[in-house]
Amino acid sequence: MATQTNKADSGKKKKIRKNVSRGIAHIKATFNNTVISITDTNGETLCWDSAGSIGFKGTRKSTPFAATRAGENCGSKARKLGVTELEVRIKGAGAGRESAVNGLVSTGMRITLPLVVIIMRSSSLVKMRPLMRRPLRTPRVRRGSRSPCRAS
Repeated sequence: MATQTNKADSGKKKKIRKNVSRGIAHIKATFNNTVISITDTNGETLCWDSAGSIGFKGTRKSTPFAATRAGENCGSKARKLGVTELEVRIKGAGAGRESAVNGLVSTGMRITLPLVVIIMRSSSLVKMRPLMRRPLRTPRVRRGSRSPCRAS
């Protein structure tokens, strides 16, 4: 008689419950969506959520309300993993920047100091711009008979 293998055990990985007390919340607020991912201090992703994954579609994804809901969902997922303190890093200039942070706070997360804001519209917060990868391209050389320096 052939032995039976349990298909449910062979194909699935067992979910490991991580007890992490501190994490980093990366908020990317674009003009079309808001994505929130929470990592541990090493940078390994614990959980993530976005306005689109909740169920908002079209222009409703870019609203502050959708960002708040995404923050609440992501915060509750991180709470189950044991995260209580978060550093916040915001990237982008979308409408849901501050709303996503408010959604994380509403789940009971404590926001610690390094609040890094990258590429912001308002000048009151810290600005960090990406470095240029190469210098600007020089203009092409003019060809032809009409030269501005030639005397007639």
